[in-house]
Amino acid sequence: MTCDLFIRLLFIIYLRVDFDFLFVSYKILITRRIMQNKWKLGLSVALWLVSVHLVCAHKKSTSALSIKEGSDDHNKGEETLLEDEDSEDLEVFRPTDKWQTLKPGLAVPAGSHVRLNLQTGQREVKMGEEEGLKYWRDGNRQGMMNIHSPSFTSEELKEALKKFKEGMDDPVDSKQDENAVKAQFRPIEELKKDMEELDMLVETDVQVMRRLLNQFNNTNSTTEEKIRALLDLEYLVHQVDNAQNLVSVGGMQLVINVLNSTDIRLQESAAFVLGSAVSSNPSVQVEAIEGGALQKLLTLLATQKPITVKKKVLFAVASLLRHFPFAQSHFLKLGGVQVLSELFQTSGTEPLRVRIITVLYDMITEKELMSQVGMDLIPDSSHQERLRQYAEVSLLPVLVEQGWCSLVPELLVSPEHDCREKALRTLLAMMAQCQTQYKQNPALTASLSELQKQYQELVLTEQDVGEQDGYFADILALVDTVVVKMQQV
Repeated sequence: MTCDLFIRLLFIIYLRVDFDFLFVSYKILITRRIMQNKWKLGLSVALWLVSVHLVCAHKKSTSALSIKEGSDDHNKGEETLLEDEDSEDLEVFRPTDKWQTLKPGLAVPAGSHVRLNLQTGQREVKMGEEEGLKYWRDGNRQGMMNIHSPSFTSEELKEALKKFKEGMDDPVDSKQDENAVKAQFRPIEELKKDMEELDMLVETDVQVMRRLLNQFNNTNSTTEEKIRALLDLEYLVHQVDNAQNLVSVGGMQLVINVLNSTDIRLQESAAFVLGSAVSSNPSVQVEAIEGGALQKLLTLLATQKPITVKKKVLFAVASLLRHFPFAQSHFLKLGGVQVLSELFQTSGTEPLRVRIITVLYDMITEKELMSQVGMDLIPDSSHQERLRQYAEVSLLPVLVEQGWCSLVPELLVSPEHDCREKALRTLLAMMAQCQTQYKQNPALTASLSELQKQYQELVLTEQDVGEQDGYFADILALVDTVVVKMQQV
């Protein structure tokens, strides 16, 4: 009898019947058992208390499991519902993106984040990521919280996808959107017409250079306007294409002719434009040489001019000679080394001395590098021609003849490290031709000894701050190399 009573109890709990019905059923059952077997009253009461405890514990659960109604081919209209409690009796808690305390008896939307606060012992909830999703429904974009419909049927998904594809493939809407975009902007032809009326038409660089050249040639233009036109040209000719276009429109010859102007400000500006145009631009270098630019530049260096003018002229000479052996050969024939020698020894030209030896150093090293590269590469016709042109540039003998073996060491007494560095590099480049004169120069020996002591101390200072291979270490290495090579037989 006890086993039968226990089985009925489990069956009732499994079916999750209402608590009141369970209570009445057990009351009747126990009354009958008392009438039949009074001695089993104690056991029946105990089982009844256990069942009440299990049902009450289950009543306190806040979770609910619902299965959405679906269609079945064999059992249409049937519905299976497994609920501990009717969800309509529970109030739904609306979470936010912040953690909030969840009161007992409240249901939370699907997808919400729930945690247990170990300090307060209360449960906390906040909005899940899926609750903020937006989706397309009934042809409109709607944002809704994912609480009332935790899932979608296949029919709803197919319908939404169908409408989404129809919206993308609709040519009428695409055409309307295109027309709407065009309506917001004006055609480029109309904009050009309006800008032309406002005298704001966009000019190309070639058009700008033509306008500047016309402004310079205008007899009514003042000197200030001409200088401003040349400076604007200098800004444009930094680009290789613009420099070549300057040649094609006849501007290069105009700039070269300005070097003969009686106004020193125009001469300075013209030399600035010429130097920028020929820099790293072989075709423009050829045009400048053929136009007589080098001879006019050397004339300016040989005559009495302000230091500011000679700086720009020397810049133009260096740009014209760089990587152009034909111009270097022409430079030697025109007596360019002698002009630089006289300029180097002229009083008041100290700021130009470093620039002068830099020009000479570049010419020496270019020829040496070209010879070394020729040994590593397969010779071709163009390379052979460049080697032939560099072979005609006999610079070192001319430097010895013009007294540069004694002029370059004078720069070692300069307080500027950059000047010393360039002088040391030039001394090494001329070592093969000037070694004997170096040994016979006591001032050079004294300068090198003093530089060794000075830079040894500076190197220690660099090492103290963590620089093992610093700038002063490089200069000290140059000094040591010069000393060693001078002592060689």
